[in-house]
Amino acid sequence: MMPAPRALRGRLLDFTADPAAAGSGALRYIEDGVLVMAGGRIIDRGPAAEILPDLGTMPIDDHAGRLILPGFIDLHIHYPQSRVIGAFGTQLMDWLERYTFPEESRLADPDVAAQMARFFIDELLANGTTTAAVYGTVHAAATDAFFEASRQANTRMIAGKSMMDRNAPPWLMDTAQGAYDSVKDLITRWHGNGRQMYVVTPRFAITSTDEQLAACAALIGEFPDTFLQTHLSENDKEIAFVREIYPWAKNYADVYRHFGLMGPRALFGHSIHLDDSEVAMLAESGAAAVFCPTSNTFLGSGLFDRDRLAAGGVKIGLATDVGGGTSYSMLETAGEAYKVLQLRRQTLRPLDAFHMMTRGNAEVLGLGHLIGTLETGSEADVVVLDARATPAMAHRMTAVDGDLEQELFVLMIMGDDRSVAATYVAGERAVRPR
Repeated sequence: MMPAPRALRGRLLDFTADPAAAGSGALRYIEDGVLVMAGGRIIDRGPAAEILPDLGTMPIDDHAGRLILPGFIDLHIHYPQSRVIGAFGTQLMDWLERYTFPEESRLADPDVAAQMARFFIDELLANGTTTAAVYGTVHAAATDAFFEASRQANTRMIAGKSMMDRNAPPWLMDTAQGAYDSVKDLITRWHGNGRQMYVVTPRFAITSTDEQLAACAALIGEFPDTFLQTHLSENDKEIAFVREIYPWAKNYADVYRHFGLMGPRALFGHSIHLDDSEVAMLAESGAAAVFCPTSNTFLGSGLFDRDRLAAGGVKIGLATDVGGGTSYSMLETAGEAYKVLQLRRQTLRPLDAFHMMTRGNAEVLGLGHLIGTLETGSEADVVVLDARATPAMAHRMTAVDGDLEQELFVLMIMGDDRSVAATYVAGERAVRPR
């Protein structure tokens, strides 16, 4: 059932283009604006003086002084890992064996999976994230549980069952044929079911045989409007292991290319340690490199080279990567991205960061016609931000003096879930789970 029509009043902010190319002209900002939502979509927008007289008795949520933006989009996150976020003391391969794989085994129990899925979606919404590309476990029922929780919340989520048939604990492995059959069933039942979308998810080249990677390609061939997500060049030991088990490959990315897994709907998490030919493969295929700054620093994986990939023509997304990542907040993630790039002697301007979190990530997914903007006709997924949410932020804001870009920088450096005043999903206000 669609929510009743509703309007929001506040400071409307979204993007019509990439500010890295179009400059400040890419920014669309109305100091006192109204956003009108009905039927799960945005049906009107504009200055309050123009819109208010035509609203009649429609309910209006007054967010005066706050920023109203499209809901955030997270391009790489693991829903089964919510209990191992911040687990101490190892790098990627040890971290998987010590914490992640044992935790993921718990989701063989459908009741555990359902509880984890509900918590996870509530936490995303509390942080203003309304769409995410989500990794499940190897258990098909756990992916069912996630989609069911998302269906109940009416969120647009992109999720998939992890596929692993080697180099993992036996209780977390499937087979090439078994994974193909279960994923095909999940796609048939969930992809395009309401707002749910499917992403074929081989965990990474290390945990899939040639047969399973070929099965992934077969699924994408049968269902070309699904997505693909996996990991690429995150950690030195991981890369060395890929060389060992794929001695014929030119490099890590060449494994995915060989099996037909590169394309414009493919998301490659991390993509830190790429050689020039790998950058070219991503660019030529239209695949995206997904920047996961908090997990890259937490696990000691390395520093993402945004400028080099952008210069090479690679699409770039931004993501939290919970639970290797240390925060569900895209605001905190953008702040950490800024710091990582500072260490690279690069910079992430506030306008670029907020574009990445909204329209930019939507365009990476090819979903810019549905999400990521406040355009009339877009789905009404919206976040309301308060740059004065804490005493320290309010104190800092006294020096900003009306500079919008400085305000955005305060939000990405000092902000977190406390800065999220409200989240709307398909035009309905989500209840904060606090």
